[in-house]
Amino acid sequence: MQIIENSKVKEKVYVEKLENGLTVMIIPKKGVQKKYVIWGTNYGSNDSKFIVPGEEQETEVPKGVAHFLEHKMFEQENGVNSLDALTALGVEANAYTTNDHTAYLFECTENFYPALDELMDYVQNPYFTDENVEKEKGIIGQEIMMYDDYPDWRVYLNTLEAMYHEHPVKLDITGTIETISKIDKDVLYKCYNTFYNPSNMAMVVCGDFEPEQLLEEIKKRLIPKEANGEIKRIYPEEKADIVKDKVEQAMDVSQPLFTIGIKDKVADTKERVRKHIAVEILLNMIIGKSSKLYKELYEDALLFVTPSLDYEFARGYAHILITGQSPEPEKVYEKFKQRVAEMKNSSIDSKEFNRIKKRIYGGYVKEYNDTADIARMFLADFFKEINSFDYLEEMTTINEQYVEQVLKEVFDDKKMIISVIKKA
Repeated sequence: MQIIENSKVKEKVYVEKLENGLTVMIIPKKGVQKKYVIWGTNYGSNDSKFIVPGEEQETEVPKGVAHFLEHKMFEQENGVNSLDALTALGVEANAYTTNDHTAYLFECTENFYPALDELMDYVQNPYFTDENVEKEKGIIGQEIMMYDDYPDWRVYLNTLEAMYHEHPVKLDITGTIETISKIDKDVLYKCYNTFYNPSNMAMVVCGDFEPEQLLEEIKKRLIPKEANGEIKRIYPEEKADIVKDKVEQAMDVSQPLFTIGIKDKVADTKERVRKHIAVEILLNMIIGKSSKLYKELYEDALLFVTPSLDYEFARGYAHILITGQSPEPEKVYEKFKQRVAEMKNSSIDSKEFNRIKKRIYGGYVKEYNDTADIARMFLADFFKEINSFDYLEEMTTINEQYVEQVLKEVFDDKKMIISVIKKA
């Protein structure tokens, strides 16, 4: 087992790549009651066009298969729903699908091994029939309609649609009622057999464990399966420019909702972490809770709560999202652009830069207090080809010059958009 240690947070991660290609990461937390396990596949809603290992023909499946598959995985041939079985053991279980991965998880203080039996059983034994697939279409159809009525979801999706011409990140993770109507059991089995191969998966476990002993327990529960070759994922060519700079939709909201989006290009693997940190520092300097701009907007009654600040990136896309509520979103947007221009024309305030850098570093360290945060972070970063410890290590390399460079390259007026949900 490879041991990667980080002295800054006094944590170790034990990493083993098994013969079947599965990567297992174990983060021991001595004396901690909570145990958390997450098993994920490097397969999300963006992966609807691919070449199966060993085949030459391109496969294209309807949008929404990854999410549909996640829903169906809990259903077992003996009629038991694994989510119910896990709840009966007194553990908190769940699953989720993102643009780039799907994950199955549980958290517990007791019954860890019986719960691990259940988790590893249902993830390795899919059971799809014509009847249970048809039934699920109705359930997911309702979920799609429900999300369509959520202003928070609409402002987010409208932002992506305004930024991206072709990349599937702009599409709803759940698909549409039309696309899911084309899903059948053969499509589900094909995607399962392609993407749920151990070589395309990773498991992260965090809690009070002896790593070698736990690894043996995981191996015992694995069904013999050989690693398959590389899955060739096919994404359309994405233009660098945005689709449109403004999108509006009227919905039933008490106050207009907005997202400012900035389209970016994906950094090289080595540069991803550094760029992510720099963007986080800049967002906090520009419009974070302690920023001059936020104070102004708050005093002018244009913002009452700090906007959420996000930098999202995966295969083939990267963007910034600033989301909040304001009686006049366009004014917030104009003032945001003005502040960016001011910062580009002057040098970075050293005192503010160092203060925010320290605060963000403190936030990274704090994530290591919680077993769930640690496990989810290591899994998501692993699929982005990042070791989570890199954020702590790279923080020391971020200086004002680098942040100024990222400000000029990323915060480009021509790549900015605003999405608004106004009162109906």
